[in-house]
Amino acid sequence: MKKSGFAAIAASMLLACTGCTVVSPDAGQQAVLIDKPVLFGHGGVRDQPVTTGLTYTWFSTKRIYVNMFPQQYDGNFGDLMSSDGVPLDFHAIIRLQVTDPVALVKNFGQDWYKNNVEQEFFNRVRSAVKKHGMNETAIQTTAIDEIDSEVSREMTEYLNQNKLPIRLLKITVGKANPPDAVRNQRVETAQQEQRVLTEQKRDLAEQSRKAAEQSRAEADNAYRLAMNLSPAQFVEMERIKMQTEVCAVKDAKCTFIIGSAVDPVVNVK
Repeated sequence: MKKSGFAAIAASMLLACTGCTVVSPDAGQQAVLIDKPVLFGHGGVRDQPVTTGLTYTWFSTKRIYVNMFPQQYDGNFGDLMSSDGVPLDFHAIIRLQVTDPVALVKNFGQDWYKNNVEQEFFNRVRSAVKKHGMNETAIQTTAIDEIDSEVSREMTEYLNQNKLPIRLLKITVGKANPPDAVRNQRVETAQQEQRVLTEQKRDLAEQSRKAAEQSRAEADNAYRLAMNLSPAQFVEMERIKMQTEVCAVKDAKCTFIIGSAVDPVVNVK
C-alpha cells in the first residue's frame, strides 16, 4: 500500500510538471514571466519578455502583462495651501510610458506606480503650489505653466535617480479652484468694481454734458449781446428759428396764428 501510494503521488507530480500554460500578450503589451519550479530548477524573473504570438510555459510559471502604451494617471488634490494661506483644489495628470518591462517587474513589482511614483508625484505638486499665491494660480493662472515645468523637471530627476525604467511624457496641472467663500467674494468684488466704473462713466458723461450746455449758453449770450437783443427778443428769435427748422422738413404743413385780435391762418409748406 505504501509503495502504491508513493507511486500515485509521483505520477501525479510528474503529470503536473508536464502541464503547460499559454502566454499571449495583446497589442501594446509585453508579458514578464516568473518561473517557480515545483521540484527542481531555478526560479526568478526571465530576462526576456514575451512580446507577440503564443508562448507555452510551465503551469507554475507566473505571467505579468505590462502595458507598453503611454499611461495616464490622475491626481485630485484637496486643500493645497497657496503661499498666502488659501486652500485650493487642484487636478493634475501625469503621463508615463514603460521602457523595460522586465526591469520594472523585477525591481519594482506589479504595483510600481502606486508604490514608487504616486506619492512622489503628489508631493512635488504640493511643494510647487506652495510657492505661488491664490491669485496667480486660481484667478489669473499665470503660475500654472511654472508649476508644470517645476514638477516635470523634478519628477524626471526622481525617475532617473531611482533607475525606474519609466519615461515621463507630460505633466499637466489644471486650474486651481478656490473655496466657495473666496469665489463668492471675488464675484461680489467684481460687481462692486463694475458699479464704481459705471458711476464714474455716468459722472463723466454728466460733467461733459454740463460743460457743453455752459459753453452753448455762453455762446448764445455772446451772440445776443453782439446783436443788441434783449432776452425776450432773443427767445423770440430762437422760437422762429425752431419753427423754420420744423416746417422746412419735406412735405411738412404748418399753420401759424398771427396777431392777437384777429387770428388768420397761414399754411406754410
